[in-house]
Amino acid sequence: MSAFDHRKPPADPATDAPPQRNAAFGLPAATALVVGSVIGTGVFALPSALAPYGPIALVAFVLVTVGALALAVTFGKLSERVPGSGGPYVYAREAFGEFAGFLTAWSYWITAWAGNAAIAVAWVGYVEVFVNKGHHTGASVAIALVGLWVPAIVNLAGVRSIGAFQVVTTVLKFLPLAFMATIGLLFVKSGNFGAFNASGGSALGAVSAAGAIALFSYIGLETASVAAGRVRDPKRNVPRATVYGTLACAAIYLLGTLAVFGTVPHARLGSSAAPFTDAVNNIAGGHWAGNLVAVAAIVSGLGALNGWTLICAEMPMAAARDGLFPAAFAGTRGRSEVPAFGILSATVLASVLTVVSYTSFTRVFTEIVLLSVLTAVVPYLVSAAAQLSWLVRRGREELDRRRLVRDTAVTVLALAFSYWSIQGSGYQTVYYGLFTILLGIPAYVWLKRPNARTVAEAAADTAPPPAATGPERHEPPLKAARTRRPAGLPTVLRRVLTPRHPH
Repeated sequence: MSAFDHRKPPADPATDAPPQRNAAFGLPAATALVVGSVIGTGVFALPSALAPYGPIALVAFVLVTVGALALAVTFGKLSERVPGSGGPYVYAREAFGEFAGFLTAWSYWITAWAGNAAIAVAWVGYVEVFVNKGHHTGASVAIALVGLWVPAIVNLAGVRSIGAFQVVTTVLKFLPLAFMATIGLLFVKSGNFGAFNASGGSALGAVSAAGAIALFSYIGLETASVAAGRVRDPKRNVPRATVYGTLACAAIYLLGTLAVFGTVPHARLGSSAAPFTDAVNNIAGGHWAGNLVAVAAIVSGLGALNGWTLICAEMPMAAARDGLFPAAFAGTRGRSEVPAFGILSATVLASVLTVVSYTSFTRVFTEIVLLSVLTAVVPYLVSAAAQLSWLVRRGREELDRRRLVRDTAVTVLALAFSYWSIQGSGYQTVYYGLFTILLGIPAYVWLKRPNARTVAEAAADTAPPPAATGPERHEPPLKAARTRRPAGLPTVLRRVLTPRHPH
């Protein structure tokens, strides 16, 4: 069911698409949302992070790219079958019930605003190429807050502003990255690569360690499905935007990283704070080209923050309208239905986290960044499990054998990739991640208290009764069963634990 129309009875996701009342994103804007959310400031430092492993890191990058594409295709299939904003939340709720939907939305919400804080801090480093070169803490905090609040203001201005801003920032950030991924390859020298496996350990260990870093780069590939209610013709455009955006990012990542590896000597690359800047300077000579890369990084960071600020509000809004998030998140403002509370609350939380990271708890902030990645992978895993569950239950009825085998193989690959991503986050991050996710259980209990009412129920109570157009018609039992909301985990457990006595 669409997150934007809760006055109608639940629709069968297999046959009915919800109305898109303010669908301002076409295919280009939706694709730009994916690219802009995936490619932030991290890509500009990625080659240095992978350099200690040597060129074998590119093998890991290819494997991670295959897993990311499997996830992109899986999200595309899910968006065709279960339309409406909310992405992983909607898929989890449709497949496994309210409790799974809530935990998915809770986990993803943490990812979104904590990730914004991480992007803002990385973004400051590129801004300080031109200002605050002494890296004074007060000025750095002020720059970071500007980076967080400018995208928030753009989002509050309305959906059309978001789409236009996203397209412009995506094009501007793509130009220097595309330069390295194309022209930069012409300047590659084999002597710059160094030893194939520079880690000093086994090849398998190097691939796993490098993969754990590389997989961080694809967080955000699902953003078109999260904002599907804002996309025109979502059943067609959301799958395409997800796959096209992921493919574009993959090409930039792989070819750009290869070009940097081949244009910056390995001995210098590992200690470089701005590897793309060093690579462009080696190609063009001087330092002017490196300044252009810094500008591109600034634009890239703003584009990523713009997209993620929208996502910070879209999923909680969908969950709130189902009674699975505080009701304040369900409110919208203006004709564009801007989720103002979700945008403002996420930006305030990200601002607080940013200030804390600069003043007291830098190491804690690093752990929170890793935690935000883990909390993003959990919704990925649940989404892949939701698709696999549908294939097992309904696939034989609705798909031919060839398509069923293909979709099952892609979904299993996406599921395995998600497990690998969690394993690569490290034991400590998994421990804190599980603890943070389970903190949502008290919030769920409070939301499900007896006097709580969903936004949909309140709207149904105030809506006028439908006009009588003929004899009363009763819905067939099969249709009623198909549109009934799936039972949540607490209900399932209660049914299992309650003994049944034969008559």
